[in-house]
Amino acid sequence: MGLDLKRLLDVRTYQAFDVDEEGRVLAGSDETGSTQLIEIAPDGDVTRLTALPSRCSGRYIPGQRLVIVSHDEGGNERLQLSLLPLSSENSENSDSENARPAGLDDLRPLVYDPRYIHGLADVTATRLCYLTNRRNGVAFDPVIRDIATGAERQLETLGDDYCAGAVLSPDGRWLALTILSAVTANATHIALVDLAVPPGEERLTFVTPPDAPALNRMPHWTPGSDALIFTSNAGREFLGVAKYDLGTGTTRYLVRDDGFDLAAWLSPDGAALLIERDDNGASVLTLHDPATGELSGDLPLPVAGTVTAVGLVSRWAPDSRAIALSISSPQMPGDVLLADTARGTVTPLTNSASAYGDDAPVLPEFHMVPTPDGQRIPLRVYRGGKSAVMIVHGGPEAQARQLFNPVEQGLVAAGHTVLVPNVRGSTGYGKRWYQADDGRKRLDSVNDLAALHAYLPQLGVDQDRAALWGASYGGYMVLAGLAFQPGLWAAGVDIVGIASLVTFLENTSAYRRAYREREYGTLTHDREFLQEASPLTHIDRMTAPLFIIHGANDPRVPLSEAEQIHAALTGRGRECELLVFGDEGHGLAQRRNRVDALPKAFAFLAKHLG
Repeated sequence: MGLDLKRLLDVRTYQAFDVDEEGRVLAGSDETGSTQLIEIAPDGDVTRLTALPSRCSGRYIPGQRLVIVSHDEGGNERLQLSLLPLSSENSENSDSENARPAGLDDLRPLVYDPRYIHGLADVTATRLCYLTNRRNGVAFDPVIRDIATGAERQLETLGDDYCAGAVLSPDGRWLALTILSAVTANATHIALVDLAVPPGEERLTFVTPPDAPALNRMPHWTPGSDALIFTSNAGREFLGVAKYDLGTGTTRYLVRDDGFDLAAWLSPDGAALLIERDDNGASVLTLHDPATGELSGDLPLPVAGTVTAVGLVSRWAPDSRAIALSISSPQMPGDVLLADTARGTVTPLTNSASAYGDDAPVLPEFHMVPTPDGQRIPLRVYRGGKSAVMIVHGGPEAQARQLFNPVEQGLVAAGHTVLVPNVRGSTGYGKRWYQADDGRKRLDSVNDLAALHAYLPQLGVDQDRAALWGASYGGYMVLAGLAFQPGLWAAGVDIVGIASLVTFLENTSAYRRAYREREYGTLTHDREFLQEASPLTHIDRMTAPLFIIHGANDPRVPLSEAEQIHAALTGRGRECELLVFGDEGHGLAQRRNRVDALPKAFAFLAKHLG
């Protein structure tokens, strides 16, 4: 029958959120059309927990049958926190038609003010920590809340800095914060707050230098609250695993690799350190001694794949006996695994690949594409026909990893060869590469598109039948490719992309502006360059047909970005179609909208690529 787009879009995927003391896994499933909470019992039975209008995620409260649910409205990303009690009916009657999943009215509001964002950061048996921008709409302050009494302590020590994460120490005295650099693009730092001081007198103690161009993230406390283990590339090209000792104030590397980025998860009892090596977008998992960093064993994955959403969805059980993982690969859409680290075994709890049976998705080839300035662009190629569709990832400080992507596989099934590059600005290939598009080097990454186009004959692909596809920053790259390289591309598909870096920064959410100006340049000092680097500025050069998809509730890239370039192109008589979804934000989270939009985008490409 073959894997056409319809079948691919109907595939159900799963991801892990948490695991409790009894070995039950809290997971997400998009079976109903958007990601909703399910619980997987140790015997494999599944219970649907939520049926909310928008996608959601959650965490267990240790020692209680309670879940903290994180949810927004229509994709607006203004996260609210609610409690969901799990009764004996939830836990014992799996797959029961009588165990009705919870709707919004069934949730117990915990932190609720829809004007602002309240992102869950950490949960212990008695307290939780969340990050909120309710003080001024820009800064994200950590708030520690007593679960039993509701008493809160809001820390306003960061000023207007962007706090991206927080972890409470086991003894309750310390809060470790991950803070985005105020001066350097794509740099994060770790700081400590001593909670033993009176409220209002908290101060930041930086574990890593706050002005260094380095990534420091994913902090984990040792059981005695006397040290932090975290991921860092301070003084290095690639991310390694470092340890900071609170008593001496010193940091040393435990595990390093001179060719690959590493990420780490420390077990709650401090006895095991799980390390992921990013091998060109695929994951290799190993176990190490947390004291010495020495290798103690491998943790083989069932397929070549990548642990998704690194640092967010890999959770140790409270007793440290197992860790729940999310996995995806080109041939495994998205599944939950439970790894027993003592035995070195990995057990799949879901089977997303069953949806396509024997019709296996296409595996990629790997290429390194030369550029005129002597660089080499990592590229994955999924073989199809003589036409080409190049899919550029968002970010830009992200990586196109080896995941299942229904768009990639669907385009191959439709007869196109699909190219998935990691242009300069991408992570996963060292500090030099992800810094290569910062600020006024922005158009160097756009030039990479031309180098990739020049490589098409070596792949046996027709250069006159090549299109661009991208979402978010990838959408900007689509528009920039059509504007700055008008003779190269036959068509473009832009999903929630940026038409003008100036109007984007002017109109995006206030907290996003403060964050993004570090990467793109500031409106105050770099407006002229931002204007020149904007596709909208060069609208008269854009002649290729364009298909645009956008969400009306997008808080990151406002709908006005799509509307203005659509108006400019149609006003000049150019072919441009705009598709807007009223219940979406930054992307297509609802399956029904993907089923509507993507076939139309595919038909558009078929029309212009043949």
